[in-house]
Amino acid sequence: MLQILAPALLMLHPMPGAAPPNPEWNCDDPIRQQEMNWCAGQEYAAADAALNAQWSVTSQKMKERDESLKQYAPDGDGRPGYFETLLKAQRAWIEYRDAHCRNDGYYARGGSMEPLLVSTCKTALTKERTRQLAELVSTPQ
Repeated sequence: MLQILAPALLMLHPMPGAAPPNPEWNCDDPIRQQEMNWCAGQEYAAADAALNAQWSVTSQKMKERDESLKQYAPDGDGRPGYFETLLKAQRAWIEYRDAHCRNDGYYARGGSMEPLLVSTCKTALTKERTRQLAELVSTPQ
């Protein structure tokens, strides 16, 4: 059963830079709906990869801030640390992104354009979240 679903799953979550299922597809000027869906999925996969790279940088910095805080308050101050707070926010953001973009896709609910709308929404929100994560580490502490 999974072997039958695998190609469909790849269409929904393609790998960044993957070869298109149809060699004639061109993401610079997509024409067919399947092509548009696949290209939007590629753009989202790239944005997600950038987010994951920024997450590594930001989460490491928050862990460093937690360590430096120990010099002033070895027993803590009774509040969650930088990393714990960041992780909770990220998990909430992922739930928000997925629900919000699912709702965005419902504009074409059940139609062939729904995956395009969802991917486009996820790309926009993911790029914005990547910017926010980068901003957290650019702020002097």
